[in-house]
Amino acid sequence: MLAPDYNALPGTQPFSAILPTPFGALGIMTGSQYLLEIVFLPGGETTPTPSDPIAEKAVLQLKRYLDDPAYRFDLPLAPRGSPFRRRTWAAISEIPLGETRTYSQLANAVGSIPRAVGQACGDNPFPIVIPCHRVIAANGLGGFAHHAGGLLIDTKRWLLRHEGVV
Repeated sequence: MLAPDYNALPGTQPFSAILPTPFGALGIMTGSQYLLEIVFLPGGETTPTPSDPIAEKAVLQLKRYLDDPAYRFDLPLAPRGSPFRRRTWAAISEIPLGETRTYSQLANAVGSIPRAVGQACGDNPFPIVIPCHRVIAANGLGGFAHHAGGLLIDTKRWLLRHEGVV
């Protein structure tokens, strides 16, 4: 998900941390016990020091992934989403490193249709940790986080190259 311009809201900083990346930045939102959300930000965002232990752990693990795409995450993800979305996100999490699945293949695996799977992919609150970038269209790259071009498609390409897929 691409974050709205949070800097436009005076005095508002919803992020527990911001991690600069080769493709922009990641805004990390945490609660007292859980990672709540990861959002894609354009480059140049300010980088606050992680504000709590969960944010610190998320930053550390995301940095490790950026150094080594085989790194396996172990983060406390906030339980959220409908049963269908949770099933879809679980199926996405099973896609091995270096592989992709089409929206149709994933839909067959969860007993649904490709469009619903695409919506669930786009609504994934934990991109990279739940690797929705590994879900592609039957005839090409497909979208990413409800976008068909720009920063997020470039990010999807970067992630797939990083993992040795493209």
